[in-house]
Formats: sequence, structure tokens, C-alpha cells
Amino acid sequence: MVVSCGWGGVSPVAAEPTVQVTSYGHSALLFESDEGRLLLNPFQAVACAADLTEPRLDVDLILASSNLPDEGAPVARGRFFSTPGSYRLEEDWRIEGFAVPHDHLGGRRFGQGVVWTWQQAGLRMAHMGGAAVPPTAAERILLSGVDVLVLAVGGGSKVMDGLQAAQVVNTIRPRLVIPVQHTTATPPPEGCDLATVEPFLEALPATIPVERPGSTTEISDSLLGEDTTVHVLELKSR
Repeated sequence: MVVSCGWGGVSPVAAEPTVQVTSYGHSALLFESDEGRLLLNPFQAVACAADLTEPRLDVDLILASSNLPDEGAPVARGRFFSTPGSYRLEEDWRIEGFAVPHDHLGGRRFGQGVVWTWQQAGLRMAHMGGAAVPPTAAERILLSGVDVLVLAVGGGSKVMDGLQAAQVVNTIRPRLVIPVQHTTATPPPEGCDLATVEPFLEALPATIPVERPGSTTEISDSLLGEDTTVHVLELKSR
């Protein structure tokens, strides 16, 4: 596509940057853009992820909620981050992570998880795949202005349940929510204490649209509305 410029020539119109997000199940998501490939929460096929195929991918960055085997397993290749902090990586990536309880006992059972934020394709992303409690007032400030929120919704011993997760959505008001850490198997694997995504969806205001685009969704500034939408991603085919 070209447009005329003031001196009789033409000038190309740069394509809008986009991010393609693909689900590998549990809380593993692959974000692909011109900046590179970023993977969230690679897992071993254990516990609630027992029936899934491990995401053995080559990527640029890996952001893990913790070092637990279903969230921070060494199955993918890339620069791995699971410790809170501020990271500036070359020109393309700036990543921030802060610690949150990864259980309902103040972290005394599973320790601390990490909530991650980063910029990709001009959008502000947040990964709350390992949060067991809603964010505090100070943490809500750190999450202000988030465009895309990856949010654990399945409940159980390590993450928020559907009602708590819906309250987080109402508080942060992201433009897009991608729910993770919920079971899709009926019955769930032995020992898995996660619920399905349905309690979360039922707890949301009826005005929030829910879409099921398959295993992959493409997002950009123009494709996202001003109000919140939920994309429930299916498992990528094996």
C-alpha cells in the first residue's frame, strides 16, 4: 500500500505491528511479533498438564510465573526469566516482574509467583498466570494501562478462582483478557484441582463479549476495542 507524498512521489505506509498469540495449554502461550518470540510458562506434562504436549519451542524469551514444573519447566530454549526485577534487553524488550503469593497462605506453601509486564507491538501486556490473590492497591498501579491481560482463572491451591479473576478484570479493565490455568479435560487429570473456564465467564458482567477464536488470536492496537473483550483460546493441535 502506498500514499502520495508532497513532491509527486509515493511513500509506503508501514503495516501496523501485530502480535500472534498461540495457546499450548495450561498457561503456556506463545507471543510472536516483529520483536521476536516470547513464551509464557512452559510446562512438564505433570499434574493438571499431564495430558498435554510439552511446548518444546525455540524462542527469544521465556517468562515463567515460577520454577514449578507446570509453569517454569526447562523444556523450551530461550532466555529464561522467573525472578522479579526490571530487565532491559537490547532495544526490543523491556520486562518488569514483581512477586505475588502463589497460594492462599501468603506464599507459605508454593512460595512467591511473578507477575510480568512488557511491551510488544506497541501494546502493554501483563501475565498474571501465577497469581493466587487479587492485586493490592500498589500492584494495581503497576498494572494500570494494560492492554492485554493473561489471567489465571481456574482456582485450586495456586491461582485465583473464577470470581476473584472476574473482579480483577473489573478493576484493571484491560482491553483484552486471555484466561489460562483452567482445566479443559473432563474429567480433569488425577490430582488436578483446577475448575473449567466457565465459572470465570459466568462471573463476568454480561456486557463483556466472549470470543473463542481457536488456538490462535491476532491482536493489534486497531483490532482491540476500548472496552474489555475475552478471548478463550483452545489447545493448539498436536
